[in-house]
Amino acid sequence: MKKVIIFAVFLAFTFPVFAQPAVPPWWLSLEYGKQRFRTQNYGDALLLFEDARRDRRAMYEQMERDLISLLSINEVRRIGDSLDRVERYSVDRRYNAAFAALQELYHRVPKSSFNNSASSALAAFDKLKNYPEAEYWIGEVYRVEGELGLALAQYRKAYSMRDVLEDPGFSVSLQYNIASILMTRQEYTEMERVYLSIISENDSQWASSSDASISFARSSMTRTLTEHGINRFLELYRYNNGTVEQAHRLLGFYYAAQGRTSAEQHLMFAFLIHNTVIIEELRRNQFDFTFTTFDVLLQEINKNRLLLNYIDEIEYFKTIYYFGASLYRNGKAAIARTVWSILASAPQAGEWHNRAVSQLRNPRPDPIVEMP
Repeated sequence: MKKVIIFAVFLAFTFPVFAQPAVPPWWLSLEYGKQRFRTQNYGDALLLFEDARRDRRAMYEQMERDLISLLSINEVRRIGDSLDRVERYSVDRRYNAAFAALQELYHRVPKSSFNNSASSALAAFDKLKNYPEAEYWIGEVYRVEGELGLALAQYRKAYSMRDVLEDPGFSVSLQYNIASILMTRQEYTEMERVYLSIISENDSQWASSSDASISFARSSMTRTLTEHGINRFLELYRYNNGTVEQAHRLLGFYYAAQGRTSAEQHLMFAFLIHNTVIIEELRRNQFDFTFTTFDVLLQEINKNRLLLNYIDEIEYFKTIYYFGASLYRNGKAAIARTVWSILASAPQAGEWHNRAVSQLRNPRPDPIVEMP
């Protein structure tokens, strides 16, 4: 009877321990946080994102300590910096925690990048402690709650950690988020710098004037447009680089509002990317489709629901209008009128149709907008 009582007391004290739910891994906390965010439960989402950030850091800090402990053993120190030999030692002597740390490291970073250096492998843990995805989602919570300064700081923090992003391409999305908040905060000079950075890093057709071949190609594009018109321009050139489309377009709008001559080429690239995407989509659905004239292209767009959504998303008609305005301001009145004529024949362009019609009746430079 006494044994039964002792066992019951043992269960009473130990049951709460066994009953505690397991703590989710850091990556799962992030996913739970995204779920809360999408259901607008921002408080819980923020806590989960912070948990994910803290738990990832704690895990990699522990792994770093495990590897340091192994490397501190006198026998291992005599091995030298050979990563292969250190790894073999961890297996032979059953230093399981250090071996597990190395396997996790190789999962995140190619082993070959360490050049068989144990010290390089150890140093890599410092970056892995960072969790840019969690920093980004914390910023998203701040953004929807109107804390734009805090959101901006988080996006910048995540971007500074881009070396360990699960999807390296997401770094561009972070730059666009940064630029969007800078625009809202009217920090235009810094916004411009971010857009130019996106273009310089991701657009092979946009380089400094010292690159003679690319400068010549851009000049040829402009000459074809101004001397032979839009139809010939779109027959000869294609450029499908969606990564930089928004940067070219928004920089073009910004420069056009300021009356800067550089608006023309940014809007030309945005215009070319837009129509390349449209033509390629039409070819996917109509194997015999060939671009002939812009009027025909607009008719085809009106038949395609996907393309109608696309042109709305990319501000297609607004881009065309300001492309014409930038050409006119740069002294290319004839081709500007041709561009505006596209909108004048497209009532679905709404405001931009009306503004184009007005420009054709009385051509004039758009007023310059002073920006802080």
